[in-house]
Amino acid sequence: MPVKKKYLNNHQKSVKPGLGNSFVSRKNFEIDPDEIFLDSKNIPRFEIDQLEGRIEKPINKKIFSFFIIFFIVVEILFMIRLWTVEVSRGEAFSILSENNRLRSVRLFSSRGVIYDKFGQKLAWNDTDSRKYFGGGLSHVVGYIGYPNKGDTDDIEMLYSKEMIGKAGIEKIYNNILSGKAGLKLIEIDAHNNVKSESVQKMPVDGDSIYLSIDAEFQNNLYQYIESLSLDKGFTGGAGIFMDIGSGEILSIVSFPEYDSEILSKGEPKEKINSYLADKRNPFVNRAVSGIYTPGSIMKLVMSVAALNEGIIEPDKEIFSSGSISIPNPFFPELVSVFPDWKAHGFVDMRKALAVSSNVYFYEIGGGFEGMKGLGIEKIGYYSKMFGLGKAVGIDLLDESIGLVPSPEEKIAKSSDRDNIWRIGDTYNASIGQGDFQVTVAQMVKMVSAIATEGNLLNPHLIKKCEGNCGGISTDKFNNIEKLNIPEEYFEVVKEGMRMAVTKGTAQGLNIYGVKIGAKTGTAEIGSKYVNSWVVGFAPYDNPKIAFSLVMEKGDRDNTIGALYVARQSIEWLLKNRPEYLTD
Repeated sequence: MPVKKKYLNNHQKSVKPGLGNSFVSRKNFEIDPDEIFLDSKNIPRFEIDQLEGRIEKPINKKIFSFFIIFFIVVEILFMIRLWTVEVSRGEAFSILSENNRLRSVRLFSSRGVIYDKFGQKLAWNDTDSRKYFGGGLSHVVGYIGYPNKGDTDDIEMLYSKEMIGKAGIEKIYNNILSGKAGLKLIEIDAHNNVKSESVQKMPVDGDSIYLSIDAEFQNNLYQYIESLSLDKGFTGGAGIFMDIGSGEILSIVSFPEYDSEILSKGEPKEKINSYLADKRNPFVNRAVSGIYTPGSIMKLVMSVAALNEGIIEPDKEIFSSGSISIPNPFFPELVSVFPDWKAHGFVDMRKALAVSSNVYFYEIGGGFEGMKGLGIEKIGYYSKMFGLGKAVGIDLLDESIGLVPSPEEKIAKSSDRDNIWRIGDTYNASIGQGDFQVTVAQMVKMVSAIATEGNLLNPHLIKKCEGNCGGISTDKFNNIEKLNIPEEYFEVVKEGMRMAVTKGTAQGLNIYGVKIGAKTGTAEIGSKYVNSWVVGFAPYDNPKIAFSLVMEKGDRDNTIGALYVARQSIEWLLKNRPEYLTD
């Protein structure tokens, strides 16, 4: 309480003790608190460092007004937000809150097993990893991996740990093998502790698949191709053996290959990098994706076409002196020479097939002197009739369709003015050279049609599956097309193929215990390299299997090629699978 002072008079001065000469003249004088402590610094042991003697002033009323207005504005904003959350968008936020409280967890299904025809496991599950049989089956079975944007439209799957098929059977039948994932709801509290779990949908395990593949035979065929490639310098090779009655594939090999387990695990990185750096490209399935110049194996199609078009009788002979020469129509003194690989003398159709005479097929294909020849249009027509230039429909991915040469195709690909179709182009096409490009799968389909007098099969790998097969039916492979060509024409060609084995270019397959019909082919690649081919069927009198083999880009002076692999394979079958070759 302020201390009252007694006034002396209006003009007297009041001197405050301790202020020296300082004085103040006032009316109705009162002492304020700050005046009391004004000289407090003279107090003994006065400690300024401890804030002794500090004067606290009252807060300005404007500050109180500012804070009142501020809190009123904040309250209004809070009420607006509360209205939005509770009323305007209350339902949406309620759902969001519920989702934050309940988490959905994907329950992975167990992936189906892939078996061979005898029940041998080719791909199976072990401690959450995928195991593979190996032995030449990587391109067939494929591998699994985490999905990327190009694999699925299921956004949730992209961020899950569920693996899907990335190649081979694992990919093409992924829907059957993978089954259906389940769903579990987990309730959590604010501290992320699990309060309860509830399975909303049980996972459905994938169905298992049985392939028509004979895993043991597959392994041996792969070893034969691998060994010959490494020994004779081929860059690779491929082969298919097929059941001639059903189209079921017994073996389909491509060398070189990758390791399915390594790719599924994604390690070791060094090994994967070595696959990527390999110039032979082990990721290409040469049996269905590789395209090759066929060479003389196309003479089988030329023969059927020539007989069906009445170009030549099977017993009519043509003389092969080792080449034919075609004069230039504008400069007769200039001639184009088309060589045979040797002088064969007089040959009819059967012998021409057996010894693989080029001159014979030049004449029936492109014509010569008095013979009209098929011409390129008919050559193309019959090539496509036998399945060339289009997919065979095998249940593997990335199948190439190859190329059937034509004048239109030559014009389309030529960048200069020399795009006119000439007789020489037709001659080259007649012996499977030039622009012809085929696959091993197409060739096994073609030769099986000849062996069965015109049945066009659908080569396939799936034999059966356990469960409902994901709604996929294997019946689509049982639809066999019959070519409208007299059976006796096929018989002539088959006789030529048998003669090739007994006394012609395929004598390496003259094996005791089984009669075989076959045709070899050597397709030139530039001046240094060749593709070595062999196609055929067995047994000759009652065909049960057809085969097609190619050894890729070997030295042209090498005499050991696809025929040697075929012989090794047939001998293995005679010893280990005689039921494939006997009645």
